[in-house]
Amino acid sequence: MPLLNWDDTLPGRPRRVLVAGVSGSGKTTLAALVARSWQLPRVELDALPHGPDWQPRQTFVAEVEAFAAQPRWVTEWQFTTRLGDVLHSRADCVLWLDHPRHLVMRQVIGRTVARRVQREPLWNGNIEPPLRTVFTDRDHVIRWAWRTFGGPGARVRTLLERRGHDVVVVRLRGRRQVTRWAGHNLGEDHG
Repeated sequence: MPLLNWDDTLPGRPRRVLVAGVSGSGKTTLAALVARSWQLPRVELDALPHGPDWQPRQTFVAEVEAFAAQPRWVTEWQFTTRLGDVLHSRADCVLWLDHPRHLVMRQVIGRTVARRVQREPLWNGNIEPPLRTVFTDRDHVIRWAWRTFGGPGARVRTLLERRGHDVVVVRLRGRRQVTRWAGHNLGEDHG
């Protein structure tokens, strides 16, 4: 199956969908839209690895394996080091958010600052750490997004090399293409 663009027609309705992209690219938002429009079960992957006080949850991998074993689903493609091929080996469609770095950084910085200032509860009662930790924590989400920017593209290219015959990959570059793809394939305008 070739790499598709936003305006290409899907060969059918996918059953197991991964949304790929760097932190801050909009994976969770797009996964939620796909879940609602295609009536697919969804789990927000960020909600599973950490318990209260950001403590690791020992059940994370088992929960993702159980979710991925279902015949239909949508979720974000992340935590690849911990999850291995649990998700991408079962996916039949990958929506690749391949946005420019400036857009991703604007989105991840804006989201992080807003969450911290508003002390927005995230998963399991956790909140964003103080903003100053961007300077002290190598894995702070803003630094993580910058450092791992090319990672999702490399994973998608590897997936296409290994499974290009049985997985559809749709490459979406920028918000306008995401909006147009959603309007074309989900029947909704998300501008």
